[in-house]
Amino acid sequence: MKTTLPMKSPITSENVSRYVVEKIVLDSDLENRLRHETSKLEAGGMISGSDVGALLSILIQSIGGKRALEIGTFTGYTALKIASGLTNDGLIICCDISTDWTNIARKYWHEAGVSNKIDLRIGSALETLNMLIKTGETGSFDFAFIDADKVGYDAYYEACLKLLRPGGLIVLDNMLWSGAVVDPGVNDTTTVAIRKLNEKISQDSRVSSCLLTVGDGLMLARKK
Repeated sequence: MKTTLPMKSPITSENVSRYVVEKIVLDSDLENRLRHETSKLEAGGMISGSDVGALLSILIQSIGGKRALEIGTFTGYTALKIASGLTNDGLIICCDISTDWTNIARKYWHEAGVSNKIDLRIGSALETLNMLIKTGETGSFDFAFIDADKVGYDAYYEACLKLLRPGGLIVLDNMLWSGAVVDPGVNDTTTVAIRKLNEKISQDSRVSSCLLTVGDGLMLARKK
């Protein structure tokens, strides 16, 4: 019997990653300016790559998404990509704890003409999600993107799953954690939390899932 060896992940090759984000998936001038301003921040490396942004936009357009959630907005790059892919009357509720970072976001959202599609909530994301559940929003969202504190991912996943309609998509970022999840010698709190959630989602009968080697690893889960 022929054995098929697993293909090498693009994230293990810096040259391949650079090729994708510098030659193939190109940001707009506005998005490049947002990326440049973000790079000046101490935490500037947290901004998602252009390949992640492009995929999010394609996914939201593919399902005709009207209502979306984002957990962890930072300086607004991914929210901009998602909002741009929503229907004309669409809305994304963005959750973050920083006014400094999101003030940068607001500036670029306004310039891009998507600020009317974005409802920014400053404060605990889990409290925001639970309030949406309590006020009858269960099953009313099409899409969710989770990119915040990793230890909180499981709680965000469960809340978003309740809020999504059947056929809705949840995307979780950094699920390969620079490859640490496959190293049995790495057992810090964050890595263990991501590793456990990867395994949980892969076996979750409520969703169909796939872990993509895009960026730092995107877990894609479709609610059944």
